[in-house]
Amino acid sequence: MKNFINLKDVPTKDLRKILNDAKKRKKKRKKLNTLEADKDQPLKGKLLIQMYEKPSSRTRLSFYIAINQLAAKSITVKKSELHLGKGGESLADTAKILSTYGDGFLLRTDSDKKIEDFSKNLTIPLINLLSPSSHPCQVLSDIFTIEEIKKKPISKLNICWIGDSNNVLNSLIAVSVKFKFKLNIGCPKNYRPPMFVMNWVKKNKGKIYILNDIKKAAKNADVVFTDKVFSLNDKGNKVKKIQDFKNYRINSNLMKVTRPNSIFLHCLPRGDEVSEEVFLGKKSRVWQQALNRVHVQKSILLYSFGKLR
Repeated sequence: MKNFINLKDVPTKDLRKILNDAKKRKKKRKKLNTLEADKDQPLKGKLLIQMYEKPSSRTRLSFYIAINQLAAKSITVKKSELHLGKGGESLADTAKILSTYGDGFLLRTDSDKKIEDFSKNLTIPLINLLSPSSHPCQVLSDIFTIEEIKKKPISKLNICWIGDSNNVLNSLIAVSVKFKFKLNIGCPKNYRPPMFVMNWVKKNKGKIYILNDIKKAAKNADVVFTDKVFSLNDKGNKVKKIQDFKNYRINSNLMKVTRPNSIFLHCLPRGDEVSEEVFLGKKSRVWQQALNRVHVQKSILLYSFGKLR
């Protein structure tokens, strides 16, 4: 049994095994319908319990499909339907109940502490679907998409992030260190990645470069990432933040400084941080990016259950 919480805590060789397994499984599904199980039915008989404390479209739908394709079953419970440390039942006791009834727990939460507490008390695998500091399933799937399109290892590519420092960027930084690829971050001075993240990067000799000039950040990039400026975890001054990012919009002029065959990725939902021309343009691979969540998440589940081929 293995948890999948933060990419920095998963060995690089295991991340590569997940990506390789996802590639094989995607290839074998070409003639199967959406909810038909993979031929080997690797998680047949398993019950996965999902809980979403924050809104979700792609994560919820892609994991529903992924679980069915692995021949497992799932149930989604609401935060209001569990005690979670209230009503006289401790979170540890809730974790014991989840471990008794289910085979795995998938949590999308607004609390890093809740992820930590569950990881200490569950005796079944815990999958982090999103937390304030991490979005591991999203970013590992993005690496899969990049390598699928570029047909080369991520370590040979220049990656650029334009925008806020958030949970998606934290995970992208972690995987940059793991797979040793160059990552340029274009962001305003007051929106740099947190110190604990950059200290970890320094300790592990990561190739992370933070620039305030987005054209310098995007120059010769193979891939340009972004996310909404005002994301789900933000509780600050929305008007001020949007003003601070007014010169950090990705448009066709910015994409001209990237490499000729560069691509654009966005984890969605989108906002004003990208122009319509880029988002719907030839360089955009956002729909392929979203679809690949299914394939990679299947292999993440198999990793957590010790069933990677």
